[in-house]
Amino acid sequence: MTERNYNAEQKSMKTMNKQERSLSKVVETPTKKEEKVNEVKTEDKIEHKKEESKAKKPIKIKRVKKEFAVFRGTGLPISRKYSIEICRYIKGKKIDDAIKDLENAIQKKRAIPMRGEYAHQKGKGMAGGKYPKNASEDFIRILRSLKANASYNEIENPIIVEAIANKATRVYGRFGRTEKKRTHLMLRAMEGKD
Repeated sequence: MTERNYNAEQKSMKTMNKQERSLSKVVETPTKKEEKVNEVKTEDKIEHKKEESKAKKPIKIKRVKKEFAVFRGTGLPISRKYSIEICRYIKGKKIDDAIKDLENAIQKKRAIPMRGEYAHQKGKGMAGGKYPKNASEDFIRILRSLKANASYNEIENPIIVEAIANKATRVYGRFGRTEKKRTHLMLRAMEGKD
């Protein structure tokens, strides 16, 4: 207690309460009649609990089956230029095939076609292309998340129907000299035909 709030009567009341509590802890031994009554009460409680547990049944939550699975990412640290081209590349593919193609791009086995002034790469129908390693690794994580969403929504053969990459607000680096790359992503997968 502080000096302002000091009250002698309160202090004495607290000590008396403590003494009363310590005295109430001393319990007399129950007689035989009291023991029988206590046993009957505990048996009733056990039976009552059994009845309650029988009465409570697990509640089944009905989930509405969705026709599509969606991944939305805001402000992801991926290059917008590369993510737009990767979205064009994976659109219309199965999720597993898109993951394999991106893994090949990481290993520099197959380039991702890009619009603009890029060097020509090997491959059928390939003009300009690149091997965006960091963006591909991030997209693989995103596609795995989309695949998990599709399996949760019970979509058997998910095909990427929509892949959109947009400009996000850019964050400044240390000392405000550089702007970091940020992208909004939206991927949607629906059930496809075999």
